[in-house]
Amino acid sequence: MDIQSRKIEFVQAFLKLQSEEVISQFENLLKMKSTSELEQEPSFKPMSIKEFNERIDKSENDFKNGRYKSTSELLRKYNS
Repeated sequence: MDIQSRKIEFVQAFLKLQSEEVISQFENLLKMKSTSELEQEPSFKPMSIKEFNERIDKSENDFKNGRYKSTSELLRKYNS
């Protein structure tokens, strides 16, 4: 799907919104970024294999020690 089609679909979906809160969130998102910032591609720096493995080790250690949130906990947090 090309960018123009995506924009049209987005606008059509936006026009169907009934929630003041959701519309306000979109307005805030647009205010946070200038037009030039919105059009820029993010610059990502790939992590090294060493950094990747360290992150995996840390994540596994966090899980073993109970330092994680379940999906239901995350959904409760962001849906309320």
